[in-house]
Amino acid sequence: MAKEDQVNGMVRLVNSMIVRMIRWNLAPPQNYVLTVQGRKSGKPYSMPVRLIIGDGKRWLVSPYGEVNWVKNARSAGEVSLSRGGKTEILTIHELSPQESAPILKEYVTRESIVRPYFDAQPESGLDAFAAEAPRHPVFLLQE
Repeated sequence: MAKEDQVNGMVRLVNSMIVRMIRWNLAPPQNYVLTVQGRKSGKPYSMPVRLIIGDGKRWLVSPYGEVNWVKNARSAGEVSLSRGGKTEILTIHELSPQESAPILKEYVTRESIVRPYFDAQPESGLDAFAAEAPRHPVFLLQE
């Protein structure tokens, strides 16, 4: 089984607590509830995410790989981000491996909980993160 397919019970527990905190606007400012429309069912699916924010831009990273929210977001071409009672609809642009590398490095450096799902670690070079990019999609969020 691939690393990205091994989301464990601890991650699920932490995610449920974080969703509540985000909705109550008690989580750090880079945390949001991501909602995507199911590509087959049409139903909305929500989960907590932590964005990388810098230079006036926001990026969405999939630490667990080609999971359903990634497939649904690609299909829809947009996602919804909510926080503290406010919601925004954003279009997405998937980055190339070279574009993704510095974002992935920053993400792994900041988010120790996802490190087991990556071969590259904070001290790894950008080439190692570019090699990870096909397994960990990164999206630029645009209004």
